[in-house]
Amino acid sequence: MVVPFEKTRDSLVATPSLIVDLPTVERNLTRLHQYARQAGIQVRPHTKTHKSLHFAQRQIDHGSSGLTVAKVGEAEVMASVCDDILIAYPAIDPERRRRIAELARQCTVHVAIDSDYAVEMLGAAAAQAESTVGILIDINVGADRTGVADAVASLELAKMVAAHPSLRLDGIFFYPGQVWLPANEQGTPLQQIDATLSEAIDLWAKHDLPCPIVSGGSTPTAYQSHGIRSQTEIRPGTYLFNDMNTVRAGFCELEDCAAAIVCTVVSTAVPGKGVIDAGSKTLTSDRNVLHPDSGHGHVIEYPAAVIVRLSEEHGEIDFTACPSRPSLGERITIIPNHICPCVNLQNRMILQDADGKLTTTTVDARGLLS
Repeated sequence: MVVPFEKTRDSLVATPSLIVDLPTVERNLTRLHQYARQAGIQVRPHTKTHKSLHFAQRQIDHGSSGLTVAKVGEAEVMASVCDDILIAYPAIDPERRRRIAELARQCTVHVAIDSDYAVEMLGAAAAQAESTVGILIDINVGADRTGVADAVASLELAKMVAAHPSLRLDGIFFYPGQVWLPANEQGTPLQQIDATLSEAIDLWAKHDLPCPIVSGGSTPTAYQSHGIRSQTEIRPGTYLFNDMNTVRAGFCELEDCAAAIVCTVVSTAVPGKGVIDAGSKTLTSDRNVLHPDSGHGHVIEYPAAVIVRLSEEHGEIDFTACPSRPSLGERITIIPNHICPCVNLQNRMILQDADGKLTTTTVDARGLLS
């Protein structure tokens, strides 16, 4: 396999560093948007993966209809490049809803909610700010994280939103996060989700309630989105960079991973083991979703190695299954299990172009948890 990060191993880049291969990013962007156009759906990517204005702009340039964020702090950052933002989170605390209402004076803001409390509080904040906040009713389609239970419950919230003078009923939100089956096995669960959504849409129509947006999607289901005919847009995030979760689940190949951590072997004192300068503060402690015993990522140069343990600054790698061992001071490259929190641990990303030239970009929304 061609290793796109090879040139950074011998460069003067400090380790550990997050390297992003731009040609791979562009392939991932092009592939998703070509699929979405063929499927007749919009792409509203989740910026949690990159938290970067640079990559948000690339997504918009490829045709994204808007952006998705989790927190209002991220929305405030992304508003500089996008005027249509979905906050995919039930933001109900006073400070957050005040900032959402203020932001809605500058651009189109949608918020996913699942309670009458959220309707009341966001409505009051919007009235105070003299703005209008768009609302998507979150319906639980099986992930059991947030969302009202059924179509009837969604109708009751929709009625409340439609009756509030400072809120705008924009449609339905859902998250199919429980679907990690191989792509060719997703048909049945996606049809079941579609049936749940269609029931709600039909019920709303009987009460003359609009539903212009049906927002769903995830990276694991991204290329099967046509299986949910009622959705109008998808919100994948990880697809941009990919990681070992998407690789080991079969949703991409290793060469589709655009981001990696370049590390240095700092100790080989323990027989069979090497220690790198990247621990949980770089790789996070996330286990692989489908293969939790596979270690804390994939070492490109030593595929049989297993990252067995992380402390804050140490990554311990078992090399006993490898035909050769790294030398002290050698640089190695790791594809993390879950790239999103890894990006959030960095102040910057190093970008590598097709010629190997390196530049940097800021992780603009890093640490914005409110």
